[in-house]
Amino acid sequence: MPCENHKDPQESTQRVEPIEQLLAIGTALSSSQNLGELLSLILSKSREITYSDAGSVYLIDQSDAVPKLLFKAAQNASQPNADLKEFAMPLSHKSLAGYVALTGKSLNLPDAYNLPSDVPYDLDDSFDRDFSYRTRSVLVLPMQDQYGEVIGVLQLINRKVEPDAVITPENVTKVTQPYSEWEERIVRSLASQAAISIERNNLQESIENLFESFVKASVELIEMRDPTTSGHSERVAELVVCLSKEVNLVTAGSLRSIYFGDRQIKEIHYAALLHDFGKVCVPEAILRKQKKLYPEQLEIVRHRFAIAQRTLEMEVAQAKFKHLLGSLDHRHLTDVTSEIGCPYCQEQQKFDTHLAQAIDKLTRFWELLLDVNEPETRETDEFQAFSEEALAQLTELSKYTYRDIDGQLKPLVSLEEMTQLMVPRGNLTPEERLEIEAHVTHTYKFLQRIPWTKHFKNLPLIAYRHHEKLDGSGYPQGLTHEDIPIQTQILTIADIYDALTASDRPYKRRLSVETSLQILRQEVNKNKINSDLVELFAQRQVFGILGHTFTVEEDSAA
Repeated sequence: MPCENHKDPQESTQRVEPIEQLLAIGTALSSSQNLGELLSLILSKSREITYSDAGSVYLIDQSDAVPKLLFKAAQNASQPNADLKEFAMPLSHKSLAGYVALTGKSLNLPDAYNLPSDVPYDLDDSFDRDFSYRTRSVLVLPMQDQYGEVIGVLQLINRKVEPDAVITPENVTKVTQPYSEWEERIVRSLASQAAISIERNNLQESIENLFESFVKASVELIEMRDPTTSGHSERVAELVVCLSKEVNLVTAGSLRSIYFGDRQIKEIHYAALLHDFGKVCVPEAILRKQKKLYPEQLEIVRHRFAIAQRTLEMEVAQAKFKHLLGSLDHRHLTDVTSEIGCPYCQEQQKFDTHLAQAIDKLTRFWELLLDVNEPETRETDEFQAFSEEALAQLTELSKYTYRDIDGQLKPLVSLEEMTQLMVPRGNLTPEERLEIEAHVTHTYKFLQRIPWTKHFKNLPLIAYRHHEKLDGSGYPQGLTHEDIPIQTQILTIADIYDALTASDRPYKRRLSVETSLQILRQEVNKNKINSDLVELFAQRQVFGILGHTFTVEEDSAA
């Protein structure tokens, strides 16, 4: 006697196959990162599992006050050239998709042109009319997230008897069939998986948008504190992405084995945008420093010079008055003062001459101070910072004292101020430069605190080492070639190039593309930066992404 639970093996196989397919589809959906690709995958797999000729996906748009349906994707095997663009439609019970979206109920229609008279929905036959098509069997299912909320609609059209059949208005009755209850259950399960995948994709996109906003806000914060480098991070990021993509195209040499995926390029892009974030921890006065002396320091020195001159004038006036009292016989005052060329008048002229010479000396000291207060901007490695004459004058100035209003003798320029003025290059003292250099460590410590995904786990390190040099002469760790990631080496070249060509640095002049490339090659010759990357940067004219052009005329003009 046959068992009551016995089932036809062929029927069991037919039912097991879709379940296995469903599991495989779920895995594929979970790995898809792009929404467009995800929707296309949902459609193609749904059609494949049900032998559907066509299908479409709608998503509910809640961004406006009045929700609407967005027609996001469509496929049609019998009309592969149909160009269907995304559009919005009212969310109402009148359309098949709208009814399913609002009610959460499925529609399984054997013939969409033969609907009961009491239903609120109707078939939109515009596609059929425009492309000489014929819609017959239709399966419309809600895509519900884990909370049961409908986020979209999956619509399948014309379940075919044979998967390779091409449907025409003439053969549609013969080659299509209604969707079975079993297929409806399978596709409903698939629609639920699809909804979760779409939600995950939307969440991922929201997280990335949030992070993009964070990065932009961080860059804006850097530029607010250091306006002299405004736009630097964005320009460096553009150069880094472009050079990374050029590396992907290299087929020979040491770079041929290097390839950056989309996520890696995004990682280095973020690292470039955030590479200077640690500057928020650097004192603002140092970041904004334009001369060797701070503005408030220069103003204090100017007041000292003014006091010194007033003191000289007062001392000479007092000396003249004392001399007058000691030299004149009051009884013969009228006779003496009327005598031309009297000794008193000659002595008075000596006082005036001495005062004029002293004031002239102060003026020359002030002009010298203003001159040396300008930072040295030449890019050559060796130069004489000060002429022998200027050095002698600075030495004299450092020893010059004046009598302050409290009667005490004090240096006209303090030791600290003189140390700043004697900086040979740029405008920073060694201590101030260490403060600036510390920004990379501040950047690293900050970025390390962010729980990066596995795709961006190297981002803090890429940003941290952008001032390291291949020969170990960089900072902060003095690393050599093998410890500096290739992404960081790319970032370093972009950073140096933009620093050389930027027009917004008050302490240095802008250099032309040609001169900047020469300096990059000089750094290569000293084993500071990667030679292959520099040559690729130059040959592919990566700098062109910033609108820069390589011309000799530009260099001569600079």
